[in-house]
Amino acid sequence: MFNLERIRKDCFWDLQISSEDINDVLKSSDHKKITMLFEKILLNSTALFHDLELFDKKQLEVLLENYKVPQFNGAYAFRRKNMAEVFFFDKPLLIDELKWTA
Repeated sequence: MFNLERIRKDCFWDLQISSEDINDVLKSSDHKKITMLFEKILLNSTALFHDLELFDKKQLEVLLENYKVPQFNGAYAFRRKNMAEVFFFDKPLLIDELKWTA
């Protein structure tokens, strides 16, 4: 079960949004709102992998593929995006300090 209240506190501390609003976005077909929700979760969630499961697998794949890493906080955003790609889609790990060494 998803804790939308925790997601709201983690990810939307800067906006006036309710748990019901988050649920409404998830049920909507508004790509702009879905993308905004995805980006807020990607960058702010304390339970990243669990919370990204709010999106169906195909939708998540498209969201990750289309996500453009911003210049501000780029290293952090890149790491979070790559970890999600590795976890959900078995993509290559591009973060050197997280790779196993032999």
